[in-house]
Amino acid sequence: MATSTFDKLLQKIETRAARAGVIGLGYVGLPLAMAVARSGFPVTGFDIDPSKMVALDARRSYIDAVSDAALAAEIEAGRFEATTDFAGLAACDVIIICVPTPLTKHRDPDLSFVEATSRSIAQHLRPGQLVVLESTTYPGTTDDIVKVILEATGLKSGSDFFVGFSPEREDPGNQHYHTATIPKVVAGDGPEALALMRAFYGAAVSTVVPVSSNATAEAVKLTENIFRSVNIALVNELKTVYAAMGIDVWEVIDAAKTKPFGYMPFYPGPGLGGHCIPIDPFYLTWKSREYELPTRFIELAGEINSAMPRYVVGKLAEALDIRAGKALSRSKVLVIGLAYKKNVADIRESPSLRLIEIIEERGGRADYHDPFVAEIPPTREYQALKGRRSVALTPDTIAGYDAVLVATDHDSVDYAALAKSAALIIDTRNVFNRLGLSADHVIKA
Repeated sequence: MATSTFDKLLQKIETRAARAGVIGLGYVGLPLAMAVARSGFPVTGFDIDPSKMVALDARRSYIDAVSDAALAAEIEAGRFEATTDFAGLAACDVIIICVPTPLTKHRDPDLSFVEATSRSIAQHLRPGQLVVLESTTYPGTTDDIVKVILEATGLKSGSDFFVGFSPEREDPGNQHYHTATIPKVVAGDGPEALALMRAFYGAAVSTVVPVSSNATAEAVKLTENIFRSVNIALVNELKTVYAAMGIDVWEVIDAAKTKPFGYMPFYPGPGLGGHCIPIDPFYLTWKSREYELPTRFIELAGEINSAMPRYVVGKLAEALDIRAGKALSRSKVLVIGLAYKKNVADIRESPSLRLIEIIEERGGRADYHDPFVAEIPPTREYQALKGRRSVALTPDTIAGYDAVLVATDHDSVDYAALAKSAALIIDTRNVFNRLGLSADHVIKA
């Protein structure tokens, strides 16, 4: 009996003879490529950015989760190579799509990267390949867009090639979990595709969680991020209400979390950052319109979280007026932390960028200090900020600003020096209270 396409591919995966291709070598793709290579598969990374190829050829990682040493080890072992030439996809048995899925200006899904990548794969598609989407998206994308584009070649999913979805779960800066130890949800277009997904990811990660369909797996990722978005919005709203009552929301949360059941702590901040939480929930709100169903919680959470940078700047302006007798329009402000979360260099969707923009829209001048971000790189939404450099923290430098606004509480920042030299501090992370540095000129916001 002739060996089927499925059997041949499964055998390649089980013997680690399958070559994996990872498209998009960013915060998701590069760590995934390293995890797959470490498990014994040969991996080719694909990206359209030539600067990434220059860095990788020099054994230099541009992602915190991948060390230079780890990258060099896989390259020198012959298990990893990178290229901008997508013709190499023809040699790959498993192809994984890890490209951005941003929003348009109207908060509609922008799947242009997924669609373009799928068309590139279609040009090199052959029997015996497994194509996986990892980019976060609305339920139905894998089957209705990726699969349809690939089947336009005349090859059929489930017999000639196979399609699956596995949501990425990267958490930049997390010291306890990494790609290989985070449980991996997997799904496929049919039982054979699911079996291939389980075999491939089961070889690279510690735990595989199969679900019944690609749409279900897509919904899992959205649910995880919507959960965080809604709960962060709740505490952000409570922050504004309790502040008006003279109640410290951080003290409330710290006391509430002592309850050993029925409560999970979330913390307020200056807004949401990262690729996932500020963006992904709106993929579901967009898709729900097709079914004429409202998503009130999701949209309200988005409104509350999006309003936080303006709320913080309002508290800054009020404090400058009351405590310094100075208008924000005539003030210099130092923003501490450009990254969206502590101890990483990731500035994707960072509220710090929006804070700087609002301060300067109101006539003030804003600089920033971030030990992880020496210079603001090009961004889609904040082109005017490109090239600004981090300011060094010295007593004289700090004293030269009318206010210091702590947006990201990196551990390596000298908060004692800030407390000593700054005339006014707006703390959006409660870091000064946590470190025992509370003072009259430190205002929580």
